[in-house]
Amino acid sequence: MSGALGGLVVADFGRVLAGPYATMLLADLGAEVIKIERPGSGDDTRSWGPPWVGDQSSYFLSVNRNKQSLSVDLTDPDGLARARDLVARADVVVENFLPGTMDRLGLGYDDARKINPDIVYCSVTGFGGNNQLPGYDLLIQAVGGLMSITGPDPDTPTKVGVAMVDVITGLHATVGILAALRHRDATGEGQRVEVNLLSSLLSALVNQSSAYVAAGVVPHAMGNRHPSIAPYEVFSASDRPLVLAVGNDRQFASLAKAIGLPDLAVDERFSTNTARVAHREELGRILNDALAADTADNWFTALTAERVPCGPLNDIDDAIALAERLGLAPVITIDDDRRDAPITQVANPIRLSATPATYRSAPPLLGEDDTEEGSRG
Repeated sequence: MSGALGGLVVADFGRVLAGPYATMLLADLGAEVIKIERPGSGDDTRSWGPPWVGDQSSYFLSVNRNKQSLSVDLTDPDGLARARDLVARADVVVENFLPGTMDRLGLGYDDARKINPDIVYCSVTGFGGNNQLPGYDLLIQAVGGLMSITGPDPDTPTKVGVAMVDVITGLHATVGILAALRHRDATGEGQRVEVNLLSSLLSALVNQSSAYVAAGVVPHAMGNRHPSIAPYEVFSASDRPLVLAVGNDRQFASLAKAIGLPDLAVDERFSTNTARVAHREELGRILNDALAADTADNWFTALTAERVPCGPLNDIDDAIALAERLGLAPVITIDDDRRDAPITQVANPIRLSATPATYRSAPPLLGEDDTEEGSRG
């Protein structure tokens, strides 16, 4: 066994992001993941560029390492036979076709468990298994309410800058799969795991969705402000933006002292979080005036020393550099004898002391494992 999930075989019928992200996490932890792709074109994200790394899409590379690729025509009887053979020997099936597609192909859950009774079968959909609506991240952000609380104001709905709903759903799929495997280990019984993008988003909205279902409050976009905490937004240092994320009164007192205005902490307008939320406009003007006296990096150093949560507004290159300085080892390089050059990627964030994630192979070329029938380990 190599890794915590060594010995597990995953038949990956996933495409685009949610399914492939889940199966890459399983692969990083040791599972053998065999990716089924359309002959000729493969996963949609193979063509999603720029940016390109050579002739490969950086999007595809981001979620498909440690996998094998089989090009299989699921509309062809021979292709279906190959797919069924894979399902028969797999521990896990992951698919994110429109509901009913796998059933029509004879590869649905009921078909799979006839040939593999203890299979763990994960279906990822946009809106649940009885709905034929296509599920793309931007669409779910819109209809699921995320865009209504994102952006500078209620009149400017804005999407999050990454397909976050897909990522969250992929994480939920992974948790569901691991829970089902634990149950199978204990009882020998497989089961179906179902996750969908809309339900995953509503759960991930946490305090915002709770505001409505528990208190009847419909949240709206507030720019970079928080509906329940202050100061918790973006301010202006002398050179660039700076974020303050002050979560309690102690932190606010430390902030007030560090910027040379200790009396703010006992001012009745600002002495409690509730008061600060009610007077956020006045507080914002005072803090912006004070923070304009120095650079974002200097404030980051000074305020962090006082345990005040803050930081400059980084680009992604700055964010990677910060993680490196903190010793988080955010970047890994995969040397793969099937490639002319190493592939550089973001590391798996899960740290296991005994069975850490491994990086055994770069994302596969389309169909590169066809001749080996998915047997490369």
